[in-house]
Amino acid sequence: MATREIFWNIDYGFIIYFLIIPVVIALAYGIYQRYRLWRVGQPDSRLDNLPQQILTFAVTGVVDGLVHRRFLREPYPGLIHFFIFWGALFFLLAAFLDFFSHYIFEFMQGAIYLGISFSVDVLGIGVLIGVVFAVYRRYIQKPDRLDNKPENAIALALIFVIVVTGYFIEGLRIAYFTANPEIFEEIYPAIGPYDPSWAVWSPGGWVFAKIFGGVSSGGLLLAHRSLWWFHTILAFGAIAYVAVTWTILAHIVVAPFNVLFRSSRPKGALAPVNLEEAETFGVDKISGFTWKQLFDLDACTRCGRCQDICPAYLSGKALSPKKMIQDLKQHWLDVGPGLVKAKAGGNSGNPGENSISMIGDVITTEIIWDCTTCRACQEVCPVFIEHIDKIVDMRRNLVLEQAEMPESAEIALRCMEERGHTCKGTTACRIDWFSDIGGAKLLSEDQDVEILYFVGCSAALEDRNMKVSASFGRILQAAGVKFGLLGEEESCCGEPARRMGNEYLFQMQARKNIETFKRYGVKKIVVSCPHGYNTLKNEYPQFGGEFEVVHHSQFIAELIKQGRLKLKNGIVQKITYHDACYLGRHNDVYNEPRQVVAAIPGAQFKEMERHRSRSFCCGAGGGHMWMEETAGTRISEMRTDQALATQASVIATACPFCLQMFEDAIKAKEASDSLKAMDIAELVAGAIEGDLPVSERVNTEQSQYEEVAGKETPQEEQPKE
Repeated sequence: MATREIFWNIDYGFIIYFLIIPVVIALAYGIYQRYRLWRVGQPDSRLDNLPQQILTFAVTGVVDGLVHRRFLREPYPGLIHFFIFWGALFFLLAAFLDFFSHYIFEFMQGAIYLGISFSVDVLGIGVLIGVVFAVYRRYIQKPDRLDNKPENAIALALIFVIVVTGYFIEGLRIAYFTANPEIFEEIYPAIGPYDPSWAVWSPGGWVFAKIFGGVSSGGLLLAHRSLWWFHTILAFGAIAYVAVTWTILAHIVVAPFNVLFRSSRPKGALAPVNLEEAETFGVDKISGFTWKQLFDLDACTRCGRCQDICPAYLSGKALSPKKMIQDLKQHWLDVGPGLVKAKAGGNSGNPGENSISMIGDVITTEIIWDCTTCRACQEVCPVFIEHIDKIVDMRRNLVLEQAEMPESAEIALRCMEERGHTCKGTTACRIDWFSDIGGAKLLSEDQDVEILYFVGCSAALEDRNMKVSASFGRILQAAGVKFGLLGEEESCCGEPARRMGNEYLFQMQARKNIETFKRYGVKKIVVSCPHGYNTLKNEYPQFGGEFEVVHHSQFIAELIKQGRLKLKNGIVQKITYHDACYLGRHNDVYNEPRQVVAAIPGAQFKEMERHRSRSFCCGAGGGHMWMEETAGTRISEMRTDQALATQASVIATACPFCLQMFEDAIKAKEASDSLKAMDIAELVAGAIEGDLPVSERVNTEQSQYEEVAGKETPQEEQPKE
């Protein structure tokens, strides 16, 4: 029966238990010092519902932590981390099982021992493979998103040496017992002589045992004993090193807790500001962030995934989400000790913090305004860092405290404040678009309606998007939906104001609209703008506005599914669909728009390379619909290039901002003859009325919807994720 002694050949092995004491003290001290730095931030309610958070973490932790869902979206670096993580985890587990079996209940014998030994050795080999490929990736390939600091090399070297010396020790033990099987029988008389076939169940040690085959027994014992102590002290020293210096390996401690403390708000909702109690608005000093936002800075591992997917960075803007987080972290570490001392002394200020302007010296205003709030960075971050909240908090300070913002943004906000919309210069009123639509009612005249259609500023007041709202109105009419409008009583939902940092104006708009909805007893609202949809659905409840909110793509898909819409006229055209950020990443609405496109007879669907959760931004979010893009390449033109690469004739959207951005980009690229931008409502209305503005129409009584309604993405391509 195979087994091994925990302290074989080691005199005074129990000393390691005494060595654990200073290591634990060092670890506790390091965490305490870091805790004091985290606590220089403002209070946060992340611990208010801890039981629910733990339950959520228990479920998502399996997927995101153990299975490495977000890591493995990129197979090469994902597998590197996967091998290192699981190998290290099993090494720790094996050490614990050894301890448990030796002191509490003996079970590490026979098949159990051989199975555990084999698993640990194989995973250890995986660790070595992971380290080798990590070195190759970092120091030979050198991708742009990775920056190499000495701590990275030290971490990889420590892992490699600890694992290799473990195999050396195992190989020396196997080589000794192979050469001296009678010694094994003396140690374990009840088991009998050593069986050399056991060695293959420790493949890593077995290889080294072959190498040491010619070494004398005395040499094997001396080398084994020396390496055992070296390996043990190095492992304990590595833990102490991490605790004292808080290097990259500290993410082993911080990252799981950052996932545990992640926001319980809907993904698309920003944290509200209590305007009545707030002494300052936004954040202009590092101590103005919450403790969780500072904790975020420590959780960042500099993996660069956020940078690789950020449309602002990829289009040549100043913003790099990774660099922003790292710059904030360095500033926090520079001024944090002074803040800790000041807080301990009962002072609220810190000369070090006041001597350096966080906004300006550390994070430039260009970086703050470059963000489109598309959420791509947060979608790929494996440790759930919340970039957008930090950027919006700094915008709030710029706008509300310093009155500093891009001129075009100021014009849009002033228009919203004065006229209730963002469309400066428009001569239209909110009811012009439905003058020829039958079945529409103003709630002020008739409240007996099935839904309220909240049109939004762009769809009601801008010429191109008025065609979309008219198309949707005709769809509702064709389906026999009794819908109502607010008309001139409708006011901007306030989303642009909130994303641009004017929380005061947003809350004013939100409370005004909520009061109007409640006055008319509104229960269900359909919105055609993803930004308005997200705001009404996820942010109005913060102010008492609890309504059923549906996006028009969802509503159209449901009408088709119920058979209330018959699409008889179609096109023989290739269509690609653009996932709007605030419909997709912020609200996980991916399937319904594709189902609508697939329902159009004759339509051939073609996914862009970047789609669904990895979709590229159109460039209009975060208030950029009203801001001039002066640096680098226009984001909308980059996305249009991606659409042109599919050779599609139509780029379908479900967002008025996206539609307008693509209209402008297609003209700028002189591609109007090969690509048209259309909202899915226009496509559906054309399929009902035979008025699709594209060639090669077809007529059929058969809708393709039933064939694809249950699929995540209509053919011809399945998503790569």
